[in-house]
Amino acid sequence: MPKAKRVQVVSLTKVKSRGREGRAHTMESVKDAIDTYRYIWVFSVHNMRNQYLKKVRGEFKTSRFFFGSNRVMAKALGNTSEEEVAENVHKVSEALKGEVGLLFTNQPVAEIRSWFNSFTKDDYARAGCVATERVVVPAGEIVRGFTKETFPNNMEPQLRQLGMPTLLRQGKITIDYDHVICNEGDVLSPQQSHLLKHFWIKMATFKIALLACYHKDTAEYVSYEEPSDAKETKGESSD
Repeated sequence: MPKAKRVQVVSLTKVKSRGREGRAHTMESVKDAIDTYRYIWVFSVHNMRNQYLKKVRGEFKTSRFFFGSNRVMAKALGNTSEEEVAENVHKVSEALKGEVGLLFTNQPVAEIRSWFNSFTKDDYARAGCVATERVVVPAGEIVRGFTKETFPNNMEPQLRQLGMPTLLRQGKITIDYDHVICNEGDVLSPQQSHLLKHFWIKMATFKIALLACYHKDTAEYVSYEEPSDAKETKGESSD
């Protein structure tokens, strides 16, 4: 008869301790960044994609990004004028609402704004995003892209499972009537987002929006209005 496995007891105090240590490390890193850099930017990320965020970090290797707990970052900066670690920096803490991050840098304001305003990357929309256009697949053999490339016939079952009324005729994937993948304004389902990807239709744009800037030398804080038409899907990252 096999021996019963011994029950392992996990100390919750150790788990909590690691959490406290992580928060303490973040706070210390933020405070060090305040001493090192002249500018603090508050930003948000639309349609988060890790591969594009890595490119942004690569362009700003001498700067520092923080994208995590707003409460921890705000505490490091100081939540009030009495607690702030630099003059007027508590206004940065007040801007840490929702899913936002911080960029610490010494690069000039005009240079930062110009670079981020011009950096966008188109990508495939994920489930939960809003469709930006109506997409209709016409009856007949289904094709995709500007080159009208046909689908390999082994994809027919997958397309059918995603809701398309496909039929395999003489090795070609066809539909007998027009099929609407989505209408403009639809909140995309997982099936719709997968179909759009199969048809090479990109409806999402990765972009970092700059919301505010703090200049340590002058203690000036400037807020920037975020574009009203931005449709966002945000994620987490940290440095």
